[in-house]
Amino acid sequence: MTILCVRFQLPPTREAALPGLLGLLEDFTPVVQALPPDGALADLRGAERYFGRDAVELASVIRVRALAHHGVDCVIGAGPGPMLARVALRDARPGMTCAVPEEPDAVAEFLAGKPVAALPGVGAATARTLCEYGLDTLGLVAAAPLSTLQRLVGAKAGRELREKAGGIDRDRVVPNAVSRSLATERPFTRDELDPDRHRRALLSAAEELGARLRALDKVCRTLTLTARYADRSATTRSRTLKEPTAHSAALTQAAYGMYEALGLQRARVRALALRAEGLDPAEQASYQLTFDPLDEKARRIEEVADRVRAKFGPRAVMPGSLAA
Repeated sequence: MTILCVRFQLPPTREAALPGLLGLLEDFTPVVQALPPDGALADLRGAERYFGRDAVELASVIRVRALAHHGVDCVIGAGPGPMLARVALRDARPGMTCAVPEEPDAVAEFLAGKPVAALPGVGAATARTLCEYGLDTLGLVAAAPLSTLQRLVGAKAGRELREKAGGIDRDRVVPNAVSRSLATERPFTRDELDPDRHRRALLSAAEELGARLRALDKVCRTLTLTARYADRSATTRSRTLKEPTAHSAALTQAAYGMYEALGLQRARVRALALRAEGLDPAEQASYQLTFDPLDEKARRIEEVADRVRAKFGPRAVMPGSLAA
């Protein structure tokens, strides 16, 4: 095992601690990929040779240091590749590391009984389609004819799905910087089923992100939505915006689009998080002019509302649905 997938058990109010926790991983390897809001992938191939320990042993050291230096526990999955490490993370518990064996036969056996939704990149809609045809486990998907999968989910997606279900992991750990992003999370006081409450939480989060971006004179190119469920699983979706923006209405529209694409039916949602990524200075961003007077009016109102909130507090001006 050379790849670790780490999820830090951060309270919603402590997401700002993630950069420090990533620094802890970087003490072992420079190849660290942030998985906001609370996770990361780490490639330990060089660290295993340097420290003379395997990835599971190094995971124990990382867990102890996270507790000692930051007071944060973590769950860790380990595997030969990033995809397998992320699948292993689902079975991990605090204080232990769930490891996927390296032998191909053992990998196939490990994956065979897992539900199709356990595979990274398989959303609710794809899982529902596969289950309708009796392909509810990864073992059945791996054994299904390629032509059948391609008819169900598309040519490229079907080929990738069959490879991953069979344990072929072509993913790589891509180092990135979490500091070039802003995030906010809306936890619910109880596991929430109501789509209207989900949408209000997204509206609130998008309004906050927009205000923070404008205060910093920044725009974002990508918006990422993370939905956390009652069973401690999570779904993450990202969308590249048509143009870099800090306009709250555009961020809200993108957040609603990603939420609708999740196809949640009666999902018990524990929290929703939005992250603005790919931040650039606002003065360097291009803005497509429009002949729609309503758009220009909305931007002028937004500018005035920012000044009012700066003087009288963040709740001085807000959308009517949030004020209720």
